Amino acid sequence: MTELAASGIPVAVACRVLKLSRQPYYRWLANPITSTEVVQAYRADALFDAHTDDLEFGYRLLADEARDAGQAMADRTAWRIASENGWWSAFGKKRAKNGKKPGPAVHDDLCTVTDEDGRTRHQFTADGPNQLWLTDITEHKTSEGKLYLCAIKDVFGNKIVGYSIDSRMKSALAVNALNNAVAMRGDVAGCVVHSDRGSQFRSRKFLRALAAHRMVGSMGRVASCGDNAAMESFFSLLQKNVLDRHSWTTRDQLRIAIVTWIERTYHRRRRQAALGRLTPVEYETIMNTSAALAA
Repeated sequence: MTELAASGIPVAVACRVLKLSRQPYYRWLANPITSTEVVQAYRADALFDAHTDDLEFGYRLLADEARDAGQAMADRTAWRIASENGWWSAFGKKRAKNGKKPGPAVHDDLCTVTDEDGRTRHQFTADGPNQLWLTDITEHKTSEGKLYLCAIKDVFGNKIVGYSIDSRMKSALAVNALNNAVAMRGDVAGCVVHSDRGSQFRSRKFLRALAAHRMVGSMGRVASCGDNAAMESFFSLLQKNVLDRHSWTTRDQLRIAIVTWIERTYHRRRRQAALGRLTPVEYETIMNTSAALAA
């Protein structure tokens, strides 16, 4: 329409031929970009900045980052903008089973509750820190060989309170993770440590470490992934966001990536719905401060 007017054809004639109304054209001419389009552009910029900063973030985490940048929007809106622009989170493959059968349990399962209808289920909750820890071991290949990670999570704030990384999956891997967690958390007497029936957690060294710290062991059933599902969810995130991102040349390269993701992203940037959209560090800080004020 503007080009036709520049060529000497009156707007009224062009509108009549094209069967258009003149009023919308003049409104657009006065304000070619709507306020809604401007808001959407600012939102898209905030989402893009968050996406380029951390490619593993999904649309909910991108929306959280955009809100912190001053561009509030619903999660659904963030999903629509991200999908329209192809800003997808990096996802990986599920871990495969190693085919090994677990040994007999050396502890009772202390994380089960009984419903009113008599059925038992697992409940991974705690009223405060250092009441219930979950632990497990994962592995990943590098060009130099496999690298093993044993991590311990406090279910109160879903924080990884201790971990150990080594090229061998021995009992020392689990013991070092436990000792690191105790050194970080302080008084842990009476804390329940729940694990699967892996040989590292059934070893004499690990049992002695539990006893030395006056902690209580707990083990799930055989071939039941739900018995340690809360810990498996963390390893699933690690697998998608770090391990399967690309091929790793050296163990040190992968070790640095794991530590960086745990300490920088998972603890301090990844908000969790179960924590009221707070990060583990934020949640523990707020809850501990509230407890201290109440005391």
